[in-house]
Amino acid sequence: MPNRLAHETSPYLLQHADNPVDWWPWSAEAFEEARRRDVPVLLSVGYSSCHWCHVMAHESFEDDATAALVNDNFVAVKVDREERPDVDAVYMEAVQAATGQGGWPMTVFLTPDAAPFYFGTYFPPEPRHGMPSFPEVLEGVKDAWAGRREEVAEVADRIVKDLAGRSLAYGGDGVPGEEELAGALLALTREYDATRGGFGGAPKFPPSMVLEFLLRHHARTGSEGALQMAADTCEAMARGGIYDQLGGGFARYAVDRAWVVPHFEKMLYDNALLCRVYAHLWKATGSDLARRVALETADFLVRELRTPEGGFASALDADSDDGTGRHVEGAYYVWTPSQLTEVLGAEDAALAAAHYGVTEDGTFEHGSSVLQLPQEAGPADADRIASIAARLLAAREERERPGRDDKVVAAWNGLAIAALAETGALFERRDLVERATEAAELLVRVHMDETARLTRTSKDGRAGTNAGVLEDYADVAEGFLALAAVTGEGAWLEFAGFLLDIVLDRFTAEGGALYDTAHDAETLIRRPQDPTDNAAPSGWTAAAGALLSYAAHTGSEAHRAAAEGALGVVKALGPRAPRFIGWGLAVAEALLDGPREIAVVGDAADPAFRELRRTALAATTPGAVLATGAPGGEEFPLLKDRPLVAGAPAAYVCRHFTCDAPVTDPAELRRKL
Repeated sequence: MPNRLAHETSPYLLQHADNPVDWWPWSAEAFEEARRRDVPVLLSVGYSSCHWCHVMAHESFEDDATAALVNDNFVAVKVDREERPDVDAVYMEAVQAATGQGGWPMTVFLTPDAAPFYFGTYFPPEPRHGMPSFPEVLEGVKDAWAGRREEVAEVADRIVKDLAGRSLAYGGDGVPGEEELAGALLALTREYDATRGGFGGAPKFPPSMVLEFLLRHHARTGSEGALQMAADTCEAMARGGIYDQLGGGFARYAVDRAWVVPHFEKMLYDNALLCRVYAHLWKATGSDLARRVALETADFLVRELRTPEGGFASALDADSDDGTGRHVEGAYYVWTPSQLTEVLGAEDAALAAAHYGVTEDGTFEHGSSVLQLPQEAGPADADRIASIAARLLAAREERERPGRDDKVVAAWNGLAIAALAETGALFERRDLVERATEAAELLVRVHMDETARLTRTSKDGRAGTNAGVLEDYADVAEGFLALAAVTGEGAWLEFAGFLLDIVLDRFTAEGGALYDTAHDAETLIRRPQDPTDNAAPSGWTAAAGALLSYAAHTGSEAHRAAAEGALGVVKALGPRAPRFIGWGLAVAEALLDGPREIAVVGDAADPAFRELRRTALAATTPGAVLATGAPGGEEFPLLKDRPLVAGAPAAYVCRHFTCDAPVTDPAELRRKL
């Protein structure tokens, strides 16, 4: 019989709806039930494409004996971290403080007042590798609750007080300047893997936001070292197994330093961010590889993650059926030499094996290989390789596909809108701009209420019940601003303004700090507040970027002051921990450059206008904003009092309250930018 999760919209929660565990969704009623029964709460947090979440579910939550132990002694609460990042952040902070590490699945035991007192992540069904079994943990917590209640209460009280007492050093007054950005570049150089690209060791994550900083730093200062690190990392990732050589798109991370073996889940936010990075790398270098990867990743987003309503789904699982009824990580993506031969015949299979690095021993498990483009692969017949890739992709389509998490997350759709709009405009793919526009329309129609408050998620066109957090407002505003620049439709600038006004009104703290949840959001044991960029830009740094762009468009002093206040934390963290504040550093580059305000006026049908507009879109200038339209148009404030020049379309460039003379020649505009 289904439990209480059967009516939820989250695919992750629905995966647990038929468990024998009597799950509750996160709710006041669940904690009231724990008080009524005088039992602790078992909080389990995960997400639908999380491999070890599936493992623990299969081993423990689908086991009748374990479920009986849970149901008899606890109120079990299941949370999708992608739906409730605030709940996840608060308890993950506690887990990391107590154990020195974190991850998912996250397992936390709480008092009925939601105070945590015992923590962990994955627990196995029997003791292994020094870990207690999950039943042992359940028995231990049950006994402590029954026999040592005062000790439990003391621990919980201490943890809550410790969390409440934590405060961030915002870096004092002022914004990051040349010194801090140069210091961040130096620190990154020390951590750079000159052999394989990227930063640090295994596991190795795509450093999307750091790459944006490096590209912007190069554009502003001419630093060849910054560009080299960005270009080499992008090439290493694109040639590695972390990139899907047949279908486009990136996996979540590589388990090794050389980008060979990925953790195969594919996330919307990673692919949106990386699509944009490769498009920006193309702007800086004209690289054919960058152009190809940007477009293939955009096409992956549309082909595999677009929902019937026009939004973008959250993720694809790492696991799928390997053809024997077993769900195995990577089964959809890997190949053996015999599988190549079966699809291609012996001669083409030999070429494919050499081209994609497929070996007899395999680069993954059980003699299978992840497809790569090894550096040493010599030039091959391009038409023949294209035919091989098409046949392998068609054969792969016959395999059982990985599961898809169909919920639409507002923030990540904002990132996808920005990526598709810019990529479509740069490479003259009108269809990508249309897909970005449809996703934006879905957010307005389904996620935004009449006061412009956002709902974080939807599924099948139906809004969820969870309020948007700071990253939702910031990333959706970022997407709308990118769409405004590309389409010339000022309504998107207006929608961004509505969202950013809410950021100013409901998410701000003293001294330029920002909270992750609104002032009127549900009260948790601590109000989450984290400026560091992790897998995606933090709400804090994303808001700084969107506020700065909006201020450049409108001249709003309030929005610029808020952006500058938020960047104080980058002054503090940039030189010390640049890998974890990459988007903040990228925004700081835009601030130092102006950002520049570009207005292109003319008739949209005039080829001269289109060429000026295209030149402006292709500029590498950090964080530049663009308004296009008829002279004196009402769509954008930047178009006001901007006439044609001698009857010809013209471009106006301003920065730091100073404007250059208008230009009509695209080459002259290129020089200015």
